[in-house]
Amino acid sequence: MENLQDLQNEILTAVASASDLKKLDEVRVAAMGKKGSITEKMKSLGSLPLEEKIAAGKELNLLKTAVEKAIEERKTYLETEELNRRLARESIDVTLPARPEIQGRIHPVSKIYEEVVAIFGQMGFEVAEGPDIEDQFHNFNALNMPADHPARQMQDTFYIPNPDSDNFDDSFVVRTHTSPVQIRTMENKKPPIRVIAPGRTYRSDYDATHTPMFHQVEGLVIDKTTTMAHLKGCLYDFVRAFFEIDDIKVRYRPSYFPFTEPSAEMDIGCRKNKDELKIGEGDDWLEILGCGMVHPKVLAAGGLDPDEYQGFAFGMGIDRLAMLKYGIPDLRTFFESDLRWLKHYGFVPLDESSMTGGLSNNGGLAR
Repeated sequence: MENLQDLQNEILTAVASASDLKKLDEVRVAAMGKKGSITEKMKSLGSLPLEEKIAAGKELNLLKTAVEKAIEERKTYLETEELNRRLARESIDVTLPARPEIQGRIHPVSKIYEEVVAIFGQMGFEVAEGPDIEDQFHNFNALNMPADHPARQMQDTFYIPNPDSDNFDDSFVVRTHTSPVQIRTMENKKPPIRVIAPGRTYRSDYDATHTPMFHQVEGLVIDKTTTMAHLKGCLYDFVRAFFEIDDIKVRYRPSYFPFTEPSAEMDIGCRKNKDELKIGEGDDWLEILGCGMVHPKVLAAGGLDPDEYQGFAFGMGIDRLAMLKYGIPDLRTFFESDLRWLKHYGFVPLDESSMTGGLSNNGGLAR
């Protein structure tokens, strides 16, 4: 069989000079197609004596491997070049304003987040954050929730095994509330403390008013003189500002939370019937949040002396606030990524919430 080196050089030169994928494929077919030059050489092996057949077959396999490798490398190069040219042609100047008909919308949850931060920010609260993956001490133990507390059951809580321990008590949890941020704040900040902790929380639940992932905001005030009266005044000012109703009715009902004592639930006045819920009118009541004075055991778990310090805490659902304020009937639609829903309930991007410029600014509601 004639020297294959010249054939290899010829094919590799053709591969290297192929200017696009179509021409490269033509080179491949000419070399390794049914009637390709390498294929024809392979067919002629049958007429050779055994020893020559083995030697020639080995050389042809090396030739074929070299050609296949060169073709693959050239193909990758040409595909990358084509992609870069396409990206250059389709580049978008993201600094240009969007056309009105395709303008994006701010999600109601993001809007409520801004409103809550604006209201409590004017009251002097700072925003505190913490991890979504928590240890059981910060999520349960430090909040006065013993090991047999119903909230710690596996059907309610997402547990994550600890790779360094086989002990279930060492397992991590996807936080069930933002209360762990209160403990971490007490551990790292000396009183006086005045923070709110908005963020994502997770529980094993799913229906029209519950989802596995939802949003909460909790507040914490710690000093030496704060009382339940301060708590009531703070929350009353909040609901007045949030719902933008000056004469909104509120009431506080005794309740129980393991991390506060005494504990209460706050209701707001409303009128509700089969087809309508009207905030601030009527003789009906709607529960909106839980609150209370921080339990001495929680203060101690946070590294503070309960004989010296006291304070209050509260918590509410951001998604629930959005449903109430903007008339959204089903919580599950918040997370379905439906652009039609977002266009209806969303807000224009430049409609920022502030206490001076207005919170909801009715012109911003995209309806």
